[in-house]
Amino acid sequence: MATPHVSGIVALLKVAHPNWSPATIKSALVTTSWNEDTYTSEIFLEGTGDKLADPFDFGGGICNPNGATDPGLVYDMDKDDYLNYLCSLGYSNDMVYNATTYLSSSKNSTAAGGIVCPKKVPSRLDLNLPSISIPNLKNSVSVKRTVTNVGNVNSIYKVLVKPPRNTAIKVSPHVLKFNAKAKKISFEVKITSTHQSSTKFTFGSLAWSDGKHFVRIPKQIDV
Repeated sequence: MATPHVSGIVALLKVAHPNWSPATIKSALVTTSWNEDTYTSEIFLEGTGDKLADPFDFGGGICNPNGATDPGLVYDMDKDDYLNYLCSLGYSNDMVYNATTYLSSSKNSTAAGGIVCPKKVPSRLDLNLPSISIPNLKNSVSVKRTVTNVGNVNSIYKVLVKPPRNTAIKVSPHVLKFNAKAKKISFEVKITSTHQSSTKFTFGSLAWSDGKHFVRIPKQIDV
């Protein structure tokens, strides 16, 4: 029943916010979800009895429809984000163009209607998703994300980090100040392996809070 429930919440969000993009709606659902049950207890994987569920099991968490209508910040994406992601996967200009001919008004478009990937190949880790996943982390890696303020115009958000086990996390800047001119702000997350583990993925989270909103995304790191 999860799919029809989420679909219904998406429909309600689209009515409340007609101009929100699919990426914004997804972000609102993920960043406001609960990762505890209604008794504020940790969630166990169904059918196992004693295995704690993780983001690979429940995604962002249990949907919070009321919270999703007022998420504070969102991780939005436009056509250029998707085109840059395809470029980061190593596809040629022609291959990207053939797969995305309907995205003719992109920053990557040429006057002749083709697609030109950036000279500096984008990192596939920088796709602006409301989550961070790092496979096979050996030393350190930096990931970029951009958040858009959809709440109070003048807002200040501070970062709250729960590092995955065996990692150290540095976020820069650690305070985001929004106003009428600064509606979008990018930040960098540097993730460093502190100890190689025989376990595969470990899990944590990164959140921004202004005292009212708690904008949390899950992190999955393979160390």
